[in-house]
Amino acid sequence: VQLQASGGGLVQAGGSLRLSCAASGLTFSSYAVGWFRQTPGKEREFVCAISGSGSSTYYADSVKGRFTVSRDDAKATAYLQLNAMKPEDAAVYYCAADLAGGLGSLTVRAAHYDYWGQGTKVTVSS
Repeated sequence: VQLQASGGGLVQAGGSLRLSCAASGLTFSSYAVGWFRQTPGKEREFVCAISGSGSSTYYADSVKGRFTVSRDDAKATAYLQLNAMKPEDAAVYYCAADLAGGLGSLTVRAAHYDYWGQGTKVTVSS
């Protein structure tokens, strides 16, 4: 199983970025996908998640209304659209897959996710 996160980079505050998470080696549609972020010295923070069907999503309050999670099961890829970015959004962003969440029981707990990508770095300039 492999999750490959990509799309990170440098963006100005107020700008946008789209991250991708390409999966292989698993039945992608059966898994919920979560996005987390982490900055040095801090614990990994939940950002959002989407169920296996795509019918359910959940967002951390800090990103609600600015970030949008989506998925394309035909491409085995999930996306995270980051809009109206703030300096505090700068972090390494990780995607993760959760089999239990595939039916809609989304979780914010990192320990519940079965597989993780390697992370993609997002830098926001003020």
